[in-house]
Amino acid sequence: ATPLVLDFHGLTSNGTQEIFLTGMNTKADASGFIAVHPEGTGNSWNAGACCDPAAKNMVDDIGFVSAMLDKLQADLCVDTKRVFVTGMSNGGFLSNRIGCELASRVAAIAPVASVLVSATCNPARPMPVLAFHGTMDNLVDYYGKGQYGFPSAQADIDAWAMRDGCTDTAVQTFQKDDTTCMTRSACKGGAEVTLCTVDGGGHTWPGGYPIPGGKTTMAIKATDAMWDFFVKHPMQ
Repeated sequence: ATPLVLDFHGLTSNGTQEIFLTGMNTKADASGFIAVHPEGTGNSWNAGACCDPAAKNMVDDIGFVSAMLDKLQADLCVDTKRVFVTGMSNGGFLSNRIGCELASRVAAIAPVASVLVSATCNPARPMPVLAFHGTMDNLVDYYGKGQYGFPSAQADIDAWAMRDGCTDTAVQTFQKDDTTCMTRSACKGGAEVTLCTVDGGGHTWPGGYPIPGGKTTMAIKATDAMWDFFVKHPMQ
């Protein structure tokens, strides 16, 4: 049985661009997991408060993901205890929502340049979370955009730590050049919650293909780091 990683594209993007941005297929071949790059209606995902047209049309993307998992597990030899989710921007928003609503099927999430924007979040089990965010992200502001219902990156990760029952304070688990990762690991069910902050980083994928969204750090490769995180956090 093989691990599965769902990698969701950002708003106006598509699966092919996400493959190019993240290098996820290359990582899958090297590390032995299945990588899937779905495509949203109107190049968007309904993650709650974002993004249109999927959100405006109330597209049932949680239902879509559930049906997609059913299909993948029927057709492929998927390890149901090692199903993981990531995504960029709007895809990261959806990753957060999946962590809330499909915790019984997804072992861990690793959203990039995104926060949770759905109204409620009551995961069925503690959800390991690894988030990446740049301080100069001009689309999903690191410090929050209240008028859009976007919390700050720190408030977002703190909320995940509270849901997961973490009782410790964050400690530094990675630091190189412009990137620092802070982790809370005394959480229920063996979960961990980590925020990797890129000082001056833009609306980009750390270590990925540089896009016109600001600085792309090369101090950390999000694709490599999240796979290491996923390996540590199969479903209990």
